[in-house]
Amino acid sequence: MRRTLAAISTILFLASVSVVQAESISEVFKRVRDSVVVIGTTQKELPATPGETATSVGGLGSGVLIDRLGVVLTAAHVVQVAEEIQVQFTSGEIIPAKVRGSVPSADLAVLKLERPPADAVAAPLGDSDSVEVGEQIFIVGAPLGISHTLTVGHISARRVTNSMFGGLLTTEMFQTDAAINVGNSGGPVFNMSGEVIGIVSHMISQSGGYEGLGFAMTSNMARELLLQHRSPWTGLDGYVLSGELARAFNLPQDIGILVQRVAEGSPASRMGLQPGSVRAEIEGEPIILGGDVILEVQGIRISDPDGTDRIRTLMSTLSPGEKIAVTVFRGGRRIELSGTPLPR
Repeated sequence: MRRTLAAISTILFLASVSVVQAESISEVFKRVRDSVVVIGTTQKELPATPGETATSVGGLGSGVLIDRLGVVLTAAHVVQVAEEIQVQFTSGEIIPAKVRGSVPSADLAVLKLERPPADAVAAPLGDSDSVEVGEQIFIVGAPLGISHTLTVGHISARRVTNSMFGGLLTTEMFQTDAAINVGNSGGPVFNMSGEVIGIVSHMISQSGGYEGLGFAMTSNMARELLLQHRSPWTGLDGYVLSGELARAFNLPQDIGILVQRVAEGSPASRMGLQPGSVRAEIEGEPIILGGDVILEVQGIRISDPDGTDRIRTLMSTLSPGEKIAVTVFRGGRRIELSGTPLPR
């Protein structure tokens, strides 16, 4: 009798293992693919030749629907200075969207669709803290505009650093060997349960294409910065000036944010912040010169040890229509600007 019970238990155990293993990557992909979107943007760009007028150019990225009412996660650099955003689903349906929140220093943004999509499929947001190095994952996005492309890989490492994005925020990200190319930015990283555990940020490449070094911001960072706290969109793209660069710009403090681009109609534009006007290159990195340098926000200096944290906290507690003051360095002088980051 005991042998019979043991045999039955073994059979049931093996059967349960078979059920768990039965869902292949292709089956998980079928469950989540309709939550992945292609994001098309329009934004102003400086011409290649100085003196010519700025032109509107198209941008491309990916994203993932995390709420059937129309909430999409993506990368900040995909939408930060966009003046128009169109989100396309697998059905071919295209819906306009607005940036609801953005944290450029963590390369994360959240969009709100103009209306909920028909037959919406939302992907669940997973717990990135439970992810181990070596776990298999897959990415779905639009590399080079080829929509809903799946690539498979593993979590290569977990990185916690403040060396990315100007060092203004300690960021947590996954390193992965899954193929990432232009157009994948903002797309979801899925675990084998079909949960979103990361948002694709960037790759490191010497050739310009995939070389096995991709990075994604973790889902828990997205949850904390964008879903649990308010992080208003400014429509501003900045470049951190510090150390020798700050001294070269003759800044009156150790750190400032050089304004690169400003989206028309954005809070930064309404405040009067001036973008750069001249393309240049510093130590091999492209930069746009000629714009304002932000020194302070509501009296809090960018260069203060906890300045960026205090500014982020301030922005998250603003009421609609509430004004803030911004101090900029323009033409060698300090200038005070003011505006309302949140409309009434």
